[in-house]
Amino acid sequence: MKAAEAQAYCTAYTKNSGSNFYYSFLFLPKTKREAMYTVYAFCKAIDSAVDEPAAGTNPKDELAHWRNELDAAYSGTPTTPIMVSLAHHVKSMGIPKAYFEELIKGVEMDLFNNRYVTFDELSLYCYRVASVVGLICLHIFGVTSARAQDYAVALGMAFQLTNILRDVGADAQERRIYLPLEDLKKWNYAEKSMLNQNYSPEFRALMEYEASRAHHYYQRADAALKALPPAERRALTVAEIMRGIYSRILDHIERSNYQVFGSRISLSTTQRLLIALRIWLRSRYS
Repeated sequence: MKAAEAQAYCTAYTKNSGSNFYYSFLFLPKTKREAMYTVYAFCKAIDSAVDEPAAGTNPKDELAHWRNELDAAYSGTPTTPIMVSLAHHVKSMGIPKAYFEELIKGVEMDLFNNRYVTFDELSLYCYRVASVVGLICLHIFGVTSARAQDYAVALGMAFQLTNILRDVGADAQERRIYLPLEDLKKWNYAEKSMLNQNYSPEFRALMEYEASRAHHYYQRADAALKALPPAERRALTVAEIMRGIYSRILDHIERSNYQVFGSRISLSTTQRLLIALRIWLRSRYS
């Protein structure tokens, strides 16, 4: 398969996903935008292999397949559209293979863990499935300084914690609890109550505590960003658009008084585009 055909596949795959990320990618130059579409397609594909496996497939086997495809991409012999496109971008942008290996390990954790006892355990999961993606993106943006890496890791943590708070209800329906069990105990909220989606003062206190953690990582990312030179900050505009979207979702969760059992809190397409445009304009004219 030709690289152009593989890229077209990844672009369509990302566009059809309805992801929050798609709207931020629109503000990138073509080459970087296409690289982001491809990385997103890879992330979505391995995530779907575990969360939405096709009939008759085994998630463990599917992840083994993607590991083999990753090896092939880095050795110049990819066979699937996503990996043909990925092979081109990782070579031109110098993206380390270890990041993708770590990402697969993170997705794989969902096959073996449906509880996290401590926040340290959850932090490893968040780092692998979110912060590592940020580190990959730095190579696409062309900013890989130590301070930029601090920014990417903190922002990835904030995004994933926001996702976890938003999806508490949906995860409970799957008998899965991401919030640390030590925190449930601290706020006197039982696992059974979570699985039964019991909304209570204890639940609100727990969620407020976890939201404060997400805010902490947004603040750490902001501090790291402010320490960067202006040119590097501008190069991270797309990441800042994502921060605008995800922090707004967190704000909606808080304003709902943590009513996450039931309908999923989200932003409309118009809201996401307006956030993206506002942040892009600010980065160009401030």
